[in-house]
Amino acid sequence: MNYWLFKSEPDTWSWDQQVAKGEIGEEWGGVRNYQARNFMRSMEIGDRGFFYHSNIGKEVVGVVEVCAKAHPDSTSEDPRWECVDIRALAKVPVPVTLEMCKQDHRLSEMVLVTNSRLSVQPVTPAQWAVICELGGLEGY
Repeated sequence: MNYWLFKSEPDTWSWDQQVAKGEIGEEWGGVRNYQARNFMRSMEIGDRGFFYHSNIGKEVVGVVEVCAKAHPDSTSEDPRWECVDIRALAKVPVPVTLEMCKQDHRLSEMVLVTNSRLSVQPVTPAQWAVICELGGLEGY
C-alpha cells in the first residue's frame, strides 16, 4: 500500500462534502499539474491518503482511500488529464496543521513541507505514521 496527500480548498470541496459521498466516493478531478496527474496514475485501489484543507485551515482533517484507479477526468475534454476516485474513511481527531508539520523534525522532508503547492503528493510510511500519531489516529 502507498500513501498520499490530497489537497483541497474547503470552500471548493470540503471534508464534509467528501464524507457525504459515502462508500461510492468522489472523483478527484480538476487537477491540472502533470506531476500530480502522474502520481494519480500510479495509485492503486486501497492506497490511503490524507485529506488536507488548503488555504483555509491548512491542516490534515481526514483519511481517505483510493476506490477507483486513474481514469479520464470528467472535468476536462482533454484526454491527457486523469484522476482517481477517493472515499472518506475517518476524521482526524486532532487536525494536523502545516505549522505542526514544519515544527516536527521527522517531517522535514515531507513534500507538504518542501513543496506545499503540489495538490497531490506522496507520503512515506514513516511520515504517515507521524501524522497519524500527531492527529490521534490509530489503525490507519
